[in-house]
Amino acid sequence: MLLAVLVGCVIAAEPPEIRDDLPRDSLLAALKQSRAYLDKLPDNRVVGTRPRKITAAEMKSSLQRFGETLDLWARPEQFAEAVRARFDLVAPPAGSEKKELLVTGYYLPLVDASLTESDAYRYPLYRKPDGALASLSRREIDIHKRLKGKGYAIAWVKDPVDVFFIHAQGSALLRLEDGRIVQLNYAANNGRPYTSIGKILIDEKKIASDEMSAQRLRRYLGEHPADRDALLARNERYVFFRFIEGGPLGSLEAQLTPGRSVAADPQYFPRAAPLFLESRLPVIDAKGGLAGWRPFSRFVVAQDSGAAIRGPSRLDLYFGAGDEAGHGAGFMKSGGSVYLLLEKKSGP
Repeated sequence: MLLAVLVGCVIAAEPPEIRDDLPRDSLLAALKQSRAYLDKLPDNRVVGTRPRKITAAEMKSSLQRFGETLDLWARPEQFAEAVRARFDLVAPPAGSEKKELLVTGYYLPLVDASLTESDAYRYPLYRKPDGALASLSRREIDIHKRLKGKGYAIAWVKDPVDVFFIHAQGSALLRLEDGRIVQLNYAANNGRPYTSIGKILIDEKKIASDEMSAQRLRRYLGEHPADRDALLARNERYVFFRFIEGGPLGSLEAQLTPGRSVAADPQYFPRAAPLFLESRLPVIDAKGGLAGWRPFSRFVVAQDSGAAIRGPSRLDLYFGAGDEAGHGAGFMKSGGSVYLLLEKKSGP
């Protein structure tokens, strides 16, 4: 049942049941990061155009009001009633393809690395090159070695498959030989088109669609070293990195909060906006395998973006850092529903 339509979006007359499976403190932390991003912008800066034009000032007001609503967190029924009274829960437009929402996951890998090249550490991670070199394709960089020896490599790892996954996740923790942990974050890309390697393998019937996961893809790449580089080169998009402290940082330059931050297409989800998400999470067994699924619902915040996250029917949920987060993110591939919280112009 639909109450209204706003530029292809719909306000639910019967909104979802408001329940949240994570602690309140994690949500407050995520909202604080969104507010820090918005505070750097002029009040009239547009942070979203759907379902209508939304300015930084409006989003700050919405976050402020939502934060006040969290005072009722310990009384779930009153909290849910206040959310419904103070906010419209707006479903994004279905888009021309009318796809259902797909929720995937990403995480911060922990990878052994070195700041100097050696026989053991041979596969580079690059900072953004100067001039025309920044637009080289993956084939030119990884196969033809057009950047090698030019001073752009900032770290090296042991396995080219690790390079691929660091590119896919957009950031990593690097464990150096002396035990130090340094943080690598997305800096830029080469502007070339993104192509999903997983989709290629599904389309070519090398991995079944229902088998595809990050773990299955890693296994395939490890089992086919002769084909690996040419396969990866079919994705021309290449990611460049920088070292940071206090991350990981999403596309808003805001620190990501595990379980709360999502990557979303800013053309459909306003930057820094609170969302309400319903989906399923993978249940991971003691060996890191998939044991089943559990439904969940929670508030999340649009604080990141990604080359593969395009349109109104894609979200990528940040799982956190390390192997445990990686297992969950690797299997995360589920349907669901998502609603944008828009402050009502009048209400309690």
